Amino acid sequence: MKKVLVIGATGYLGTHVVNELKRQGYWVRALVRDERKAKLFNEPVDDLFVGEATKPDTLDGICLDIDIIFSSLGITRQKDGLTYLDVDYQANKNILDLALKHNVNKFIYTSVLNAHKLSNLKIIHAKEKFVKSLTSSSIDCTIIRPSGFFSDMKEYLDMAVKGKAYIFGSGQNKINPINGYDLAEVCVEAIKHNDKELCIGGPEIFTHEQIVQLAFEIVDKPVYIIKVPTWLKNIILVLMRIFTSVKTYGPMEFLLSVLTMDMIGEQYGKHTLKEHLLSIVETTSNKT
Repeated sequence: MKKVLVIGATGYLGTHVVNELKRQGYWVRALVRDERKAKLFNEPVDDLFVGEATKPDTLDGICLDIDIIFSSLGITRQKDGLTYLDVDYQANKNILDLALKHNVNKFIYTSVLNAHKLSNLKIIHAKEKFVKSLTSSSIDCTIIRPSGFFSDMKEYLDMAVKGKAYIFGSGQNKINPINGYDLAEVCVEAIKHNDKELCIGGPEIFTHEQIVQLAFEIVDKPVYIIKVPTWLKNIILVLMRIFTSVKTYGPMEFLLSVLTMDMIGEQYGKHTLKEHLLSIVETTSNKT
């Protein structure tokens, strides 16, 4: 039985990967900062390793007897005073160094689709700095590049609930976001194959305007869309870089950048965006 170490195990994708690994019968060690986070997993893991990837002195033995490492470790919002370089690069590099020391067979890492077009962004610079370290090392590796997550589309649903939605640019840029369950399948299947890079999206391709229209349809409200010109988006970003810290403008810089370009990966999966958004509405209504 292959033994897999999951880094970023309590994040959105990481929890799905842990559950899919257990479903397929792998032995799983999950790195967690707090044992209480184990309740996020549908099935108990074989070993909970308590430590922090940003602190090498807490990682002694983490790669012992491990065959494969999967990492979706990264931050979208700075916290604890950490930067993108601290987490998306250095924390993953700490794990890679230990993987090489313990002769781990394979390292699977998730970055971002179209990273070559986004290299000026601090978050992408940090991720791709690690990708370079990983691909230039002696370990076998696969880079997973998702187009976007279903969970990201909730922002459109939230705007539709309020009766007014904003789109940056024309709204005609396309994306095929993928469900976390489907993406987890791709990540686990990568263990068995020799792909160096997988650019993955969901089964359906939408324009952003179509996603907004779908959101209004689901909440049964008239479509009301305000399109913000691209030139205004660029001014907003310049002002944010000048007057706010990276923890404020970093996530917004990434979001506004990917909203105004096509993000289309290889179509995969069976879950639909409409089903996902309907489930959010149903869950919300059950709580009220």
